[in-house]
Amino acid sequence: MTNGNADGGGPTTSVNEEVFSRCQEVFPSWRSLTVDDFDFADPKGFSSFTMGIQARPHVAAADADPPAVLYRHLEGKENAILDSVEERRVFLLLGEQEIAARCLHYDDMCRIEEFYRGRTLTADDVYDARMQQGVAGELHRFHRLDPTGLPKATFFELLFERWGPLVERVLIEERNEFPEHERHLCEPLLQLLEPTTLRQVLGRLPDPDIDEPVFCHNDTYHGNTFALDDRRVKLLDFEFSCRNHRVFDFANFFAETAMLHGFAEEPHFKIGPARHTDADLAQLIGFYLDHEQIEDPSDRQRRLDELVAQTSRALAASDYMYAMAAIPLSVEPIQKIRFLPYAAQRFAKFRAAATDPS
Repeated sequence: MTNGNADGGGPTTSVNEEVFSRCQEVFPSWRSLTVDDFDFADPKGFSSFTMGIQARPHVAAADADPPAVLYRHLEGKENAILDSVEERRVFLLLGEQEIAARCLHYDDMCRIEEFYRGRTLTADDVYDARMQQGVAGELHRFHRLDPTGLPKATFFELLFERWGPLVERVLIEERNEFPEHERHLCEPLLQLLEPTTLRQVLGRLPDPDIDEPVFCHNDTYHGNTFALDDRRVKLLDFEFSCRNHRVFDFANFFAETAMLHGFAEEPHFKIGPARHTDADLAQLIGFYLDHEQIEDPSDRQRRLDELVAQTSRALAASDYMYAMAAIPLSVEPIQKIRFLPYAAQRFAKFRAAATDPS
């Protein structure tokens, strides 16, 4: 599929038509309608793309059942963390537990989900106590699940193993696809694939022999968190979900709040210094611990302090993850962002943290 803007004409028009045609196959009531009867959100995503589709106000409810869906395109997805059978089993379990949206259709080409009404969180929402409380509750429910058939390897081990060949192909074989002024970024980014780099990433996380990994979301930044109109908070986008350390889910929630946009010079964004403080981490983790049975206040405080320290160390792992995730998209991006400079800035931030003795 091709990509582009959803403001009429251009490549996205063909995406809309292809997606709509697929939905018509699944939902009989849509067959009497046309693509012009629906609004299509811009495609977005990393290893696949999603788009919201809603019937326009002039369409009667009886003529569009359901009136809105979230469509996720799966066909041709190369850079999955789990294989397709594992990923399907995980998503359906999350739907049964009402952590993920209810699944309306699932096949090898696409997954179509119940449409959430509300809004995606902003970077500022990350610091809102009510939003944090909702996220903490959902994460606690998430971490208590133990899906069958998950790989024993943890998220970063799988990321290194399964995405490494894709990253290498882009940085070496497809280097000339980038603008000439960006090509110099490819060589240093190859260090992402060195075993020593993976060891540095794992070194930012708790010792698995002491703190056993659990089932984690692994991509909890604000763009994957949703405030429903009924005031509940829900997590979105479970493609990265597998075993990891829970502190990474806490850390990753704050990862993208350091992004600064609107610069005149290319690439028009910068990854600035961290916005969060230890107090922000403690507030989120405190809400999480409210779901634990810890009767002794001193025990609770010790656990809180321990998790805050571990989360602070784990933040650098988000920079590594986003650098790895951005590179396979950089040649044909789904979203309008220069992914190679983004990856370079993320990796530079990781390297600075990894070499910091503190």
